[in-house]
Amino acid sequence: MTTVHPAAPTALTTAEQHLLTGPTREAYRAGMAHAVDLVTDRLAAVDRPQTGIRPADLAAEIAAVDLGSPLPDTAAALDELSRLWLRDAVWFHDPAYLAHLNCPVVLPALAADALASAVNSSLDTWDQSTGATLIEQKLVTWLADRAGLGPLADGVLTPGGTQSTLQALLLARDEACARLRRDRPGARVPELLAGLRVLTSEVGHFSVVTAARLLGLGDDAVVAVPTDHACRMRVDALAAALADLREQGLEPMAVVGTAGTTDFGSIDPLPAIADLCAEHGAWLHVDAAYGGGLLVSPTRRHLLTGIERADSVTVDPHKTFFQPVACSVLLVRDGGTLRHVTHHADYLNPADAPEPNQVDKSIQTTRRFDAVKLWTTLRVLGADGIGAMVDRVVDLAAETWPLLDVHPVFDVVVRPELSTLVFRYVPEERLPDAEVDELNRYVRTAIAATGEAVLGGTTVQGRAFLKMTLLNPTTTADQLVAVLGLVIRHAETWLAAR
Repeated sequence: MTTVHPAAPTALTTAEQHLLTGPTREAYRAGMAHAVDLVTDRLAAVDRPQTGIRPADLAAEIAAVDLGSPLPDTAAALDELSRLWLRDAVWFHDPAYLAHLNCPVVLPALAADALASAVNSSLDTWDQSTGATLIEQKLVTWLADRAGLGPLADGVLTPGGTQSTLQALLLARDEACARLRRDRPGARVPELLAGLRVLTSEVGHFSVVTAARLLGLGDDAVVAVPTDHACRMRVDALAAALADLREQGLEPMAVVGTAGTTDFGSIDPLPAIADLCAEHGAWLHVDAAYGGGLLVSPTRRHLLTGIERADSVTVDPHKTFFQPVACSVLLVRDGGTLRHVTHHADYLNPADAPEPNQVDKSIQTTRRFDAVKLWTTLRVLGADGIGAMVDRVVDLAAETWPLLDVHPVFDVVVRPELSTLVFRYVPEERLPDAEVDELNRYVRTAIAATGEAVLGGTTVQGRAFLKMTLLNPTTTADQLVAVLGLVIRHAETWLAAR
């Protein structure tokens, strides 16, 4: 038997001195400490969510960097990054950041993320991850239990809700094709795909259309279902659309119900949608990328009633679980459906491998150990701790809505179910809709230019609206009132100048 003896230490080359190995552990400590110092110093200096720098000015600085000429050490490179990025970065932790579904992140997740980056586990096969595989599996089971998906449930982490929804609809497509082949054994794949349809709310996420394109179905395969006054899918309209598809000889492959629309935070009537899916044999996918945080809410879990009947669910912990990006989860009620993405390669995951391999469930191969962030957060804060922060931002939206609703110059679209407020400034002096649109776009741009706040923008029935997305549990009602004051001040400036 040949015995392998450790080699005698040799001098590291200049490049090798930057690898994370035993001899470079002190350099690792120093580099990480310097990075932490830069962030903490910047946190101490930040007094607004962004600096308002113009793209052209920052582009000129970055264009001037010569990537062919390395800097002397990691500290110098980090200092350069501080100037090119950290100085003008958009800070989601600031209470006046209100634009998108970006959250401040919890410290346990940051610490775990640093570990994941250093160890660099890959969550495809056991021999690249060991305990990380089991941690992800247990976390998926925990989330599936929270959703009530039953004993056969399974799932996998993905980089984001768009990929989670893509994989869910891939499973739905292949389940539908398998069903159709039983009745039409000689049908070719293009024939089967041509008749498949996906139904979703007219205010559902664009990722449904993206998925249809990538799955070979095309934009026309997505049927937009009208919504009610609260921006929720109308059950009667869904029933009519499903019946119409059947009359045309088309197959309702899937219905996507949304638990937290991006613009309005509205939650579709999931129990009634599930009834219709059962009646028509359609796969039910629930996009809870935003509303998934309600799974841990101590007071609002009931808003997700019906999610337990879904065939698949998207949850984005990097939204309402306060995790660093990227961290999304696809859950399925029947783990057997994940076979549609399984491919066995002798060099990676042979079919007879005795160990658990997560690549068997994923459309990715190399995949980061993102589960460790949420795992560590749960071990420190617990589900109730996360849920209390979710409740806080939802409470804040509920507290702010009446202020907008009664104010004479604000038109607010819907009373929020989650933590989003969509509104626009409408001057008491009656103006054409096009001018009101221009006013609101000006307000958003003007506020962003000062850096004092960052508001979102959207359109509702073709008209320009502003949007507050509340995901920071430390934000106060007084701070939101101050932001509304900025809206009024800049709107009055525009009116005075017209």
